[in-house]
Amino acid sequence: MVKNKESLSVVKIGGNIVDNPKALESFLNDFKKLEGNKLLVHGGGVLASKMAKQLGIETKMVSGRRITDEETIKVVTMVYSGWINKSIVATLQKIGCNAIGLSGADANCIPSIRRSPVPIDYGFVGDPDPNKVNSSFISQLLESDIIPVFCAITHDENGSLLNTNADTIAYSVATGLSKNYNTSLYYCFEKEGVLKDINNPDSLIATMSFEECEVYKENGIIVDGMIPKMDNSFKAINNGVSEVIILHANNLLNRKGTILK
Repeated sequence: MVKNKESLSVVKIGGNIVDNPKALESFLNDFKKLEGNKLLVHGGGVLASKMAKQLGIETKMVSGRRITDEETIKVVTMVYSGWINKSIVATLQKIGCNAIGLSGADANCIPSIRRSPVPIDYGFVGDPDPNKVNSSFISQLLESDIIPVFCAITHDENGSLLNTNADTIAYSVATGLSKNYNTSLYYCFEKEGVLKDINNPDSLIATMSFEECEVYKENGIIVDGMIPKMDNSFKAINNGVSEVIILHANNLLNRKGTILK
């Protein structure tokens, strides 16, 4: 356990950057320059959908969320914890960052509960509990100067792997480790942050409170996939995370984005 609270950056990188090798390597070079302890969480849904199609497995979505049946969990596990995860780790090694690729099943890092089939059966989809994150093992890695790289796969402690939203994994890990560290959570993707007008990068909302977020939801400014990201962000802040920043992957070091406190 960490006696004096050091800093920790939990960084989640979105699919559009993960699917672009040049953009990804540029981002990882910035990630390397982050001071203090750090870990990375990644998604990769675009490649998973492409692989499923090549294998003749239909991708089923409900409200933007993937239905993960028995065949789909095999594909997403192969893609997320296999190719994407190890490619990121290999690139980090290339640029001088000693990293280890992990799923939530490894070392029981992120146990999850399989989501209830009511009202919608999402299949093999898990919801993690931040209090069950194996923070002591992850801390041991950080103290050994090894960067954990988590993919979007967890497990139910009963032998089943579960597809899990990468934003939720980042929130859960950041919250679980906030007992040991002064933790900042970064959600990096291809937009400047939370925008008043999604088509205008100059309409960035620089700071936001929970109350302001609720108003933006009511007014249709925060919609679709941004809603669970914001919900996770404020849950993190309410459970010990120091700050959450939603920003373009190019702005990781200058921290220009939407800061939630």
